[in-house]
Amino acid sequence: MKTVYKLGSHKLKHGFLTYLLFAALSLSHIQESQAGATFKIDETKWLSLGAGLRTSFTSVESVADGNWSNDFFVDNMRLYLNAQIHEYIKLEINSECQTCNNGGELRLLDAIGKFEFHPMANLWVGRMLVPAERREMNGPFYSAVHSIYVTGDRISGTPFEPADFNTTIRNDGTSAGSFGRDDGVTFWGSVWDGRVQYALGIFQGLRGGANKDDNLLYAQRLAFNFWEVEKNPGYYTSGTYYGKGGDILTLAVSNQYQEDGVGVLGDAGNFRGTAIDLLLEKVLGNGGVVTLNGEYKNYGINGFSMDSRKAGGGFAMFEGNAYDVSGMYLFPQTIGIGQFQPFVRYVNVMPKNSPDRNMFEAGVNYVIDGHNARIGLSWQYGDLMTKGLNYRDDATGDQVNAFLLGFQYQI
Repeated sequence: MKTVYKLGSHKLKHGFLTYLLFAALSLSHIQESQAGATFKIDETKWLSLGAGLRTSFTSVESVADGNWSNDFFVDNMRLYLNAQIHEYIKLEINSECQTCNNGGELRLLDAIGKFEFHPMANLWVGRMLVPAERREMNGPFYSAVHSIYVTGDRISGTPFEPADFNTTIRNDGTSAGSFGRDDGVTFWGSVWDGRVQYALGIFQGLRGGANKDDNLLYAQRLAFNFWEVEKNPGYYTSGTYYGKGGDILTLAVSNQYQEDGVGVLGDAGNFRGTAIDLLLEKVLGNGGVVTLNGEYKNYGINGFSMDSRKAGGGFAMFEGNAYDVSGMYLFPQTIGIGQFQPFVRYVNVMPKNSPDRNMFEAGVNYVIDGHNARIGLSWQYGDLMTKGLNYRDDATGDQVNAFLLGFQYQI
């Protein structure tokens, strides 16, 4: 159950910092809540606080000398603040440690003003996730495996959308957002008893550089729930529900487009990114849970020449095809304080005019409290980790082995 504290509105105004401190201290005493502690002000106003941390240890083979690197990383450190200020108006502010492995610098992740009128029609304004394929909508904390994004300094998934190409928002033609977020608006909702879910967004996109005319980025996502309806905040998703969401089969398509959304000043190109994703989760008769995730991406660029791409600089998005498939099984038995969930995964990235790259992964999750407490151990093999984001025609990289131990905590 979620812990709720009642406060008078006059007290909150005069002792806001005190109550925030009290909330932070109380987080460690709450057993089950995605939002941490909730402070109820009156019947329509409340404030909730939460936190999330992901850390990992990686060991990567070096083909050149036979040695192995050994590195600890703080992958994510987030603080969550959510509030309702009116029956139909909410607020969400989240932070991220954007330079966790270079000293640590806390920066703004989300800043959303939410107008939520009806399940069929809602409007979010501010800085938020750009509607995209499921991996982006899951975020790192609600994905099925730990290394779904970048592990340390290694790429371990399909190419990024424009808003995830850079970790900082800049106005110099090298950034279209940060951590999959961008400044804009999203109109979202669901129809047919929630089975059809949609999100339509307009965002800033690429800032400066090739986009000298300040063209906007347009993003759409449409999902159909064939079995049980997925239940998430807003238009967000999850990579697994550990069987707690029932039997799920959801197919979705997403698309992003921006005129002059790639390239350099004087050599701009139009960007289009289209993706299809599928989640199947089945609860078996013995209580075990089978989960299958799959995504296919097709990115197209019109007008940006290879000469500029080879010269470097600017905003050189991926062009080509990619897919990511994974399967896992959650054993029903509780061993110790958690359940074991072995998994396998394959990622293949096929850039246009650049060598293909792939990655095999096999591992096991130890699920203690769903997405709130989980440990993952995996082995990875391939050249995706070494070729990374180099999409030039002369890109090279070795097939290497890597081991990852990841920890996730959230409240």
